[in-house]
Formats: sequence, structure tokens, C-alpha cells
Amino acid sequence: MTGHKPFEIEIDRLTRSIENAVSGDSFKTQVLELTSADIRKIKSADWLFEWKVEAKQLNKKIYKLAILDNPNIIQGLMSLQDRGDHIFMSLIESSKFNRGIKKLYLGVPGNLIAFACKLSLEAGYGGYVSFESKTKLKEHYQ
Repeated sequence: MTGHKPFEIEIDRLTRSIENAVSGDSFKTQVLELTSADIRKIKSADWLFEWKVEAKQLNKKIYKLAILDNPNIIQGLMSLQDRGDHIFMSLIESSKFNRGIKKLYLGVPGNLIAFACKLSLEAGYGGYVSFESKTKLKEHYQ
């Protein structure tokens, strides 16, 4: 891998929203561009990737997934780059409380990736999105 830290993300459920993993309650979401105020609130201990460093890269945009009417709680983050013929997903990560077997919400990665595909369609790229996967997940994503 040339300079990119590989990431591992599991699409646990395809939903039109995110679902509470215990109750099954559904919550509508919105994807918003990460603001400088959001960046200041991010604690490195809560995330696997260095989102403050990623946000400084001018050729990338960081997006957050939040429950509608509750934009201050970040459910997941994604870094995208427009490559002229497709959208490149540099990083994607569910928040700490949405990872592992005790995750709070299902559907976070699926919602973020669907948003990246939507941006690609709107840009005229036919919905094409690329990313670099960890070796053990390459066959899964193909």
C-alpha cells in the first residue's frame, strides 16, 4: 500500500436509517460535511484514525453521519476525494460506540457508503466509488 493506512469496515446491515442494535428502533440520518467545530470536539482516543490530520488535507472532504435533528453526536466519519472520474473513499470509520459486538447502532457504514455512491452519481461518475481494503477483505468486497 502506497502511503495509505488500510481500513477494515463491516457493512452490518443495509438500512434506510440506522437501527438500535438492541431495540430495533429506526432513526433517520443525515450526512453532513464535518465542520471546524466538529473537528475540535473529536477526541483521538475515541477513533482509530487521526481525523484531525485527515481534515487538514485540502484535497479531501470529511463527512459525518448523524441522526436527524441530532447533528452533534457523530455516528461515523468518512473521508472522500474526487478523482475526476470516481470518488475515492480514503477512510471510513464507525464511532467507538458503533463498533464491535456491543455496538449501539447498525447501518452506519452502509449509510456512509451509500452517500459516497450518491455523490458519485451526482458528479456524473455513474456511482463509482473506490477504496483500498485490507488484504483479508479484498475477496469479500469484490
